[in-house]
Order: sequence, then structure tokens, then C-alpha cells
Amino acid sequence: MHKVVNTAEDDRAQVNADQELLQRQYELAQLDRTSKANWEMIKKLTVCGVAFLNDAYDMFAINIVAMILGFVYYNDATGSAKNTVPKKWDTLIKIAVQIGCLLGQLIMGRLGDKIGRTTVYSAGLMIAIITTIASAFSSSMVRGFNVFIVLFIWRLLLGFGIGSDYPLTATIVSEYASVHNRGKLMAAVFSFQGFGNVLAPIVSIIVLACFAQSIDHDVRSLDYVWRIIIGVGCIPGVSTLYWRLIMTDSERFRRVNDRALGPSDESTTVDTESEKLFAQQASTGSASPAAEELPAAEEPPAAGARETVLAIPDEVRPRRAKTFVQYFSEWRHLKVLLGASIAWFSLDVAFYGINLNSSIVIGAIGFAGDIRADQPSRYIIRNCLGNIIINLLGSVPGYWISVFTIERLGRVRIQLLGFAALTVLYLILGFGYHQILDKSSGAFIFLFSLAQLFQNFGPNVTTFVIPGEVFPTRFRSTAHGISAAMGKLGAVAAQGGFFQLKDIGGKDEWINRLLQIFALFMLLGFLVTFWIPESKGKTLEEICDEREEFY
Repeated sequence: MHKVVNTAEDDRAQVNADQELLQRQYELAQLDRTSKANWEMIKKLTVCGVAFLNDAYDMFAINIVAMILGFVYYNDATGSAKNTVPKKWDTLIKIAVQIGCLLGQLIMGRLGDKIGRTTVYSAGLMIAIITTIASAFSSSMVRGFNVFIVLFIWRLLLGFGIGSDYPLTATIVSEYASVHNRGKLMAAVFSFQGFGNVLAPIVSIIVLACFAQSIDHDVRSLDYVWRIIIGVGCIPGVSTLYWRLIMTDSERFRRVNDRALGPSDESTTVDTESEKLFAQQASTGSASPAAEELPAAEEPPAAGARETVLAIPDEVRPRRAKTFVQYFSEWRHLKVLLGASIAWFSLDVAFYGINLNSSIVIGAIGFAGDIRADQPSRYIIRNCLGNIIINLLGSVPGYWISVFTIERLGRVRIQLLGFAALTVLYLILGFGYHQILDKSSGAFIFLFSLAQLFQNFGPNVTTFVIPGEVFPTRFRSTAHGISAAMGKLGAVAAQGGFFQLKDIGGKDEWINRLLQIFALFMLLGFLVTFWIPESKGKTLEEICDEREEFY
């Protein structure tokens, strides 16, 4: 049966249909206004920051470990192979964590939306702790199953645990923070990655100093050193495990789950309370009590307005929450996911391509020494010092410039600035690589450090922050995981693909061409950034327009 209603009744029915959604938006806006720094928030931010310190330590300590493994297992080799891990094994152990991260970001990110942020967050840390300890005890097991294969397997699983930190840390911080400091807090948590980059070579120097005499007497003593360096990586995780276990999901996440229009985003079952409220309002024309605090609806048209015929079923059909596929099948939403994902992929091709092979840069400027003539402890310590200097000159300052400017400049502007600067710098370094090195190592260090600075005062920070803000709460962890996984795909492509070309024409002779390729990826990242909306100064619900989640 159908009813004939006039325009005024149409308008009132539409207002009533949106009342429950407006009420929820009002409550979430209240959360943003009342969010203040307190001990609970400080504790959560510290736990999340230590997570990224730990992740960076575990990921980048492998640079030093790979160098040490060359002395341990290839000290008896001759010629250029002496004290150097063969390329296939070097690539295998460096790429392992990136592959594991990719899988962890996709799987654990999805589980973060389905099960809960903090539950999955704790599980990821426990996986990382166990596999870190196991990695430290890697050894040859049977013929054809050497230490590098065992180390690859454990670091693959370690990467899976680390992968959960990206989507879950981002969503936890974004959902707890207020609108005015959300970007700053997310950037600050992520910036602990810079401290992890520096901590790895510092720990390595300390351990090497403890074993220096025995190493110079018997190079096989380095076998203890690399295991200790890896094992230390579980200490930050163990120290924060308890606090992760007692963390609770944010009020925003709990409310969205409680008021979801079904038990899952794929379900067609409707939340009964919402259905009752909708039907009651549609039949009586009344608003909920909390609605009195919301902006008033438009006045109905004057008497005598033209009547229209509207078909309304006797039982009002309530709104249904869009599934993930329905939401992202619309180009206006899909382009945001593509923009965030492709930008992260483009950045990580260069970021991990360079940072997982920093010894090449240190060697290029003549700081490393001679791997075949120098004492092992001296050679490794000089490389560790080189890593520390490069990170302190560009990488660490870049992180914290982003922290203190992100709420003023905005996410998109910083990302565009970073990609533009990196495009220019990689072009200069690529086309002038040999000329700059021949004339001035200082100039090369300056340009390289500037590139490191704009990686972090730029897309390395913003590609983490943006996906934690621009997607609906029901999909936030999943979508962030997809974006982050695309980044790790870029890291895998760099290490497993592009850097296999570096020795074309001679040792490290193709590095200049790789820098030119990196410049093209920076340009791609710059272009797709225009698909991403600015999230500065907006609530999470305003950024993604929560009305678009329903049909």
C-alpha cells in the first residue's frame, strides 16, 4: 500500500531518516572536543612510539648483521668474495621482513577492524618477540638448509608481527587523539622510527667494543656479536608487552561497532535498535531528545506548495551500512585509497632501496675503509658510525620537522613538498653521481642528507598519517593495511628487483641509474597525492563524510 504525502512531509521524513546518523556524528564530535592529554593517553602514545622504535631497529639492524655474516661465513673466500655475503643471500635476509610486513599489514589490518584494535596489536607484538629470539639462534640445520635460509624464515615471521604495528598504531592514535593534535601525535609516534635507525648502530658499536680483542684474534667471535645485536631487538617489545595487553579500544571504535547496522560490514542484518528508532521517527515525525542539540532542519515550505507523490512502503526500509567493496567501488572513495597506496609504494621504492643498502653510500664516500685489508672490528665500527652520522644529519631531523609543522602546513602540502624536493634531488644525484663524488664527497653527503631529510619531512611521515585519517572507522585499519602493504611491495621491488641491477658494468656502477629511476617514482608519488583530501583541522567523520557509508 502507498501513501500520498506533500512536500513538507517528504522533508520531515528525510530529516527523521538521518536523525540517528546525525546523533552519532554529534556524539563523536563531542569526543573530539573533550579529548585531552592525560596519563592514559601518554601511556598509549609511549607504547605506540616504542613499537616503531623497535620495528625500525629490527628492520635496519640487518644492514650491520649482513656485513658481520660476511666476515663469519666468508672469511676464507678469495678475491672480491672475501668477507662478503653473496648477493642472493644478502637479498634474501634483507627482503624477508618486508615480505612478512606486507602479509602482516593486510591480514592483521583486516583483523583489527573485525576483532578489535588492541587485541590484534598485542598478538602482533608477541609474534615479533618470539621470532626475534628465534632469529638470534638461527643456524645451519641440514645440508642445503643453511643459516641464511633459517634466518630468512624467522625474519619473515618477524615481519608479519611488525606488519601489524602500521595499521593498528595509526588507527589507535588517530581514534584517541583530538582533531587539533591528531596529526602531530601520529607523526610523533611514527618518528620514533628515526631513533630505532640510530639505536641499531649504537648497540652494534657497544657489542663490538665488548668483543673487540677476541674478534681481532679470531674473526669467528663475530658469530656471538650478530646474534646479540638481533636479540637486543626484543627488549623494547618485552618492556611494553604488559601495557599492550591491558590497552582498550577507543570509545570511537566501540561506539561505531555498537551502532553498526549489522554484526559485520558484509552482513545484511540490521541493527534492531536503529530500525526501531527509524521506524518510530518516520511514523511520528518526532526527533530524538539529543537531536534538540543539533542544528535545526530547514523550515517546511509555505502552505499551498505543490504536492508530489512519493512511494513509501508500509514498513520503512532502514539504512544499510555499505560493505568495503560497495564503499570503494565508487571512484571518489577508490581514488583516495589508490592515492594513499601508490604514494606509499613510490616512496618505499627509494626509502628502502637506499636505507637497506646504506653501506654502499658509506663506501662510495670513502668512509667505510677496506673490507679485505682492515681489521673486522674497525671496519664494522666505521660503517656503524657512518650510519649514525647519515641518520642524524638528515633522517632524524626530518621526522621532527614534520611533527612540529604538520598541523600548520597540512598533510597534503608536506607530502607534495617532499615528493617535489626528492624528485629534484634524485635527478641531481643520479645524473651527477660520479662527477659529484669525484669533485667533493662533502657535496655528495650534503645532497644525500638533504634527500634523507625530505623523505621524512615529507612522504615517509605523511604516507603513514594520511591513511589513518581519510577512511571510515569500520574500514580504517583494513584500508591503512592495504596502503602500508603497497609500501612494502615497493620495498620488495627495490631490494629484490632494482638493486639486483646495481652491478651492471661493474661493482656499484649502476647506482646512478637507480637514483634516476627513484626520481621517476617520486614524480609518480607527487602526482597521485592530488587524489588525497586534506585532513587538517577536520574530525574523522568530516574527512570521509560518514553519510557516504550508508545507502
